[in-house]
Formats: sequence, structure tokens, C-alpha cells
Amino acid sequence: MTAAPHCSTPLDRLDEQAKHTLFTGARTANTFTTTPVTDAELSAIWELTRWAPTSANTQPLRVLFVRPGEGRDHLVKHMNEGNRAKTAAAPAVAVLALDTRFHEHIPAVLPFKPELKNVFAGNDDLRAGTASFNATLQAGYFILAVRAQGLAAGPMGGFDAAGVDAEFFPDGRLHSILVVNIGHPGPDAWFDRLPRLSHDDVVHWA
Repeated sequence: MTAAPHCSTPLDRLDEQAKHTLFTGARTANTFTTTPVTDAELSAIWELTRWAPTSANTQPLRVLFVRPGEGRDHLVKHMNEGNRAKTAAAPAVAVLALDTRFHEHIPAVLPFKPELKNVFAGNDDLRAGTASFNATLQAGYFILAVRAQGLAAGPMGGFDAAGVDAEFFPDGRLHSILVVNIGHPGPDAWFDRLPRLSHDDVVHWA
């Protein structure tokens, strides 16, 4: 007797509203209301982000949430001039960083191949490339997770990364890659949407 083929459970498809929230209707926010963002909301962003894939499940992204106050003041001084006011005003800000020693967690996150820890430990270029690619990948997931929580994200690369690292990560283990303002969109939060490349500009078939 031939065994019946394995039938997997069909994946759910997002409805149009969900696609609008995450992709087609979402934009970078430049102003925010004073409505607070709770610790629970911020934690929920990571709880979504952490499930998305990384190569060998390495998960090198680390997140520092910065509330208004002394820590925010220190962060703002390292932002580019055009990003300072909105960073100062946002209810919450996340500094996304890569962990240069992510491989120390390999036995826990990849238990069937713990020896990969030693492979990364012995190859600086492999470790750096893996950390950079996968932390950047996770940063994209993080932005989608912010949107999925009904919040607006204002991701910015315009900051002095070396200054931020010296201020917040002085032991040198973490390297900042992105700053993300988080909150509810305020007045005139959105710039006009810029054009996207067309299907024919991007997609090829083989």
C-alpha cells in the first residue's frame, strides 16, 4: 500500500487591510502625537520580530529602547541635525544594534549544531558578515512589527553610529545600525509617497 502524501496545513493569506497596514499604506512617520507608547507595546514589537528567519537562526539583532529623559538627550546629540527634533519628540525610540558576539548563543538557538559556535569564533570575516546581513534583515522585520502593533515607525540611518556606540555600548560588543522613532502619527506625519520601481524594472523569469 502506498502511503498517502503528507498534506500540510494551508497558510493564511493576509487580508487587504493587513497588507495596507504593513506595506501598501505604510510610510515613514516624521511627527508623532504625545500619546504614550507603553512598555508592553514595545515588548510586543520584539515578540513579533524574533520569530522571523535569520541564517542558521543566529539572531544577531539587539534592541535598546530609549525613553524621553537623560538617555534621550544623549541620543539626540548624535543624530543628524534634520533628525534631532523628531527623535527628541517621539514617545519611544529604538536603537537597533548588531551583536558582534552573537555566536556565543549558538548552542541555545541551534542546538542540533552547537559546533557552529566555534566556526564563527575562528573566522572574523564570516562572523562580521553574518552579523551585518542578519541584523539588517531583522531591522526590516522590526519595522513591520511596529506597524503590526498599530504604531508608526520612523527609521533613520542619519546618526553618528560611533558616537551612539560610545555612549550606549562602550564595551564595543554592540554596533548600532538603525534608529527607529516609534509612536502614533502626528500632524503632517507623512511625506508624499515616492515612486517605486515597477515589476518590469525588477522582476525577471528564468
